[in-house]
Amino acid sequence: MEWRDEGIILGTRKHGETSAILEVMTRAHGRHLGLVRGGRSRKQQPVLQPGNRVDLLWRARLDEHLGTFQAEAIEMNAARLMDSAVAIYGLQTMAAHLRLLPERDAHDGLYETLAVMIAHLDDADTAGELVARFELLILDELGFGLDLSQCAATGARQDLAYVSPKSGRAVSRAAGAPWRDKMLVLPAFLQRGSGLRADPTAIEDAFRLTGFFFSRHVYEPRGIEAPGARAGFLAALRKHYAAGKEIGAETAAGEIIT
Repeated sequence: MEWRDEGIILGTRKHGETSAILEVMTRAHGRHLGLVRGGRSRKQQPVLQPGNRVDLLWRARLDEHLGTFQAEAIEMNAARLMDSAVAIYGLQTMAAHLRLLPERDAHDGLYETLAVMIAHLDDADTAGELVARFELLILDELGFGLDLSQCAATGARQDLAYVSPKSGRAVSRAAGAPWRDKMLVLPAFLQRGSGLRADPTAIEDAFRLTGFFFSRHVYEPRGIEAPGARAGFLAALRKHYAAGKEIGAETAAGEIIT
């Protein structure tokens, strides 16, 4: 058995004294694992870092075997991502979400999305929006997608402000007003075609929304906890926004003095 594909490295773990088990998200073969002989060598270690895009050759005697990988670098992203806590936790969060999907199931759309996100993960002002959208995409791939296109009660497509915790469908501000305390907030930037950017409050609302449905449909039924990296990602984002506020306050104070 043999195939060649492009992949993004999600993680590695030691195997024996010199080898490594490589976990990748591939374009045509889904999330896939394989043994890299000599993967812990000085030559291989920089290549086999999370976030790097690689050309892969997989071989095995039978399709169900672990098999071996030969990996050559296409795009070395790891060094850039390692300089940002937001990027590190963001990548770990996305990897954890991809592990919820069956191994070796092809999801070419997810691969393309992951590649785009890695290119922007070190921009903390953008990363929160990207990861929130990625979580919506994972829920959809798992069969628990949210319908944010129109109001569940009236069919209206304007002024959508809430999501029903029961149906996972959007609700307009007017229709949801009597039950707003029981509704989940729908941040405007998550609505398709809005073109809006997210502020820190909208980011918190977005992850509260996706987290609710992950817990209900995925974590609780499987008896697992939310990935720790997700909490780390949100903490890193909050720290980034807090630092931005401090810089803004210092700049404003300086302008007043001058």
